[in-house]
Parts: sequence; structure tokens; C-alpha cells
Amino acid sequence: MGTRRVTFGLKALSLAYLVSASAFAVAIALDSHEGWAVGAQQAAHAAAPYAKVAADAVRENAVKPAGEWLARENKAFFDWIEPPKPMVARRTAAPRRTPAPIVSARPIPSLPPALRPVIVEEPNKPAESAPPVPELAPQESALADLAPAPDINPPSPGEISNVLSHMKVSLTKELFENFDLFLYVSKADHGPWSQRMFVFQKQASGDLNMLYSFPVSTGSEIPRLGPSGQLYKTSTPQGYYELDPERMYRRYHSSEWDHSMPYAMFFTWEHDGLQTGLAIHSATGDDISMLGKRASAGCVRLAPQNAQLLFRLIKANYKGLAPQFAYNRRTATMNNDGLLMHDASGNLKFAAGYKVLVLIENNGGDNIVAALF
Repeated sequence: MGTRRVTFGLKALSLAYLVSASAFAVAIALDSHEGWAVGAQQAAHAAAPYAKVAADAVRENAVKPAGEWLARENKAFFDWIEPPKPMVARRTAAPRRTPAPIVSARPIPSLPPALRPVIVEEPNKPAESAPPVPELAPQESALADLAPAPDINPPSPGEISNVLSHMKVSLTKELFENFDLFLYVSKADHGPWSQRMFVFQKQASGDLNMLYSFPVSTGSEIPRLGPSGQLYKTSTPQGYYELDPERMYRRYHSSEWDHSMPYAMFFTWEHDGLQTGLAIHSATGDDISMLGKRASAGCVRLAPQNAQLLFRLIKANYKGLAPQFAYNRRTATMNNDGLLMHDASGNLKFAAGYKVLVLIENNGGDNIVAALF
């Protein structure tokens, strides 16, 4: 079908070329011979009425159909050579709109304190259905349900006065001014003060008032075998001590002695580079019956009720900044003679802790210093 169309198209183009060339040749001949041209004009004039009718007939019945046929065939021929591209309907372009600017979220720079707006908050109103509950003072709330254990051999008023006088003499001005609770412990094995703790509270007037007097057990002062078979000293060293705020335990178990130490309050005392295990704590089991005698491995034991009372009293009322004891870097030992640490300007150095001072002496109150072991 394709080859036939090509052949027919070429023939149609040749025919059109011959017709055009023939008409061009006739025009040249008439132009070259005037006689032919005159005769042709006369003949044409005579035959004009008939020629018009014939021309119209030829045009309608031959020339016009032939021209239309020739146009269709030419279009088909050239469409075969180069197929027309498909018509794509054009869309009317919508008017261009300027896009809205894109605003990215940026952190709002913080204003200096002077330029920040002041926000006034409405104070919280107490619930109408819940009346305010009066708060107890720290000491009252901590000790409301506690009382000292019964004391079968309390010191006489005269002995209490003697201990108080001795306590005042034993304190330097710096020690007295910077502590609020004083625990005097006698480690003596005889005398009216022996194996007893006296608890003194400093008053606003500057006087000392005795709150409690507890029987205790200090170190037995003789070497003893521990559970591991190792021989240990059981001495309670004399001196001034503070309580370690990082080592206050309601429940504690000594791995060295495999022994329970409830309400343990360890001392802040480093000796020869080691933090010692000296503490005040509750006696347990058969050790309770030994109170009033030397019996411990070096700690200060109290009756369970008294140990809990003292623990809660100190935790609730005496937390604060306390002066630090001097430290000997050469021996890596903290001073326990009452010497406090000062900075280059001579000011005391303080640290967070408890404003409680413990004084341990081998003094039974009979004006005779017991022998040291």
C-alpha cells in the first residue's frame, strides 16, 4: 500500500508539471508571433460567449474536482513521508500569582532581665473545705512520740552542775559560738560521770541547758578478735569530733564486726589517710544489758530508744554550716584537739553538716583522770 501511494503521488506531480509547462509554451508562442496572437484574440472575441459557458462547465466538472483530488493525494503523500504531529490543545495560562513569603520559625532571643515583662501570678488560695493545719516546730514534730528510756542510775543535780561547768571550760570561744548542740561523753570506767553521755543545748541567752543524760557503752579498750579472726583495737579515742552528714544511717551493718548498728551517726575524722568507723549508734541484743560499762569495739552505744531520740533530734534541728577542723597534710590526719581551720585571712572555714560537737574524755568526774589504755 505504501509503494502504490508513492508511485501515484509521483505521477500526479509529473502531470501537474506537464500541464504548467504546456501553458507556459503556448504563452511564449503567442508572444513571439503577432499574427498568431491577433488571430487568437479575434477567435477568442468571437467565441467569447461560448467560451465562458464551456469554461464554467470545465471548471465545475473537471478542473475543480481534479484540483480537490490532487490536493487530497498530495496531502496523503506528504503525510506518509512525515506524519503530522498530534495536536495538543493549548490551555490558557492562568495568571501568575506572587507566592506568599515563607516565614521560618526562628527562636525568639531571650531578653535581658531588665527588659523581660513582669508576670504577676495570682497567689494560690487555700481550699475552703480544708482548714489550715498548724505546723509543729521541727523539734516537737520529730520527738512528739519519743521519750528517753528509763534511767536506773541518773546523776545527781550536783553532778550535772559539775559536768556543765566542766563543759564550759572545755570549749574555746570559736567552738562555743559555732556549734549549737554539745554531746559530752565520759569513757571512764568508774566515777559518777563514767560511761554516760550528757546532751547540752545552747540557749539564745548563751547559756547551756542539759536536755538528756544517757548511759552508754564505749570501747572495751582491750584487743579483741573479729569474726574474721583478725585482732582489732577496741579503743574509743578522746577528742573533739563532728558528725559526718554523708554517713547518717537509720539502718547500718558493720562488715568488720558483722554487727547491726541502728541509727548510726559516724564521726568526721580521718586518721592516717583513712576515714575511721567511729560512730554513735544503738545497742542491740545482749549489748543493751551492758550499757553503763565498757563493752563496744570503739563506738558509743546507746539504748535503742535513746539512739532514735538523739538521731531524730539532730536530723530535724541541727543541720547547717559547721566549722571544719584543722587538717595535717603531712600525716593525713584531721585534728581532734579542738583546733579549727582558717583561711589566709584568718577566717574560719565552714562546710555543710550538723552544728553538733562531740567531746569524748576519760574523766569520771571524781577529779581523778582514769588511766589510758
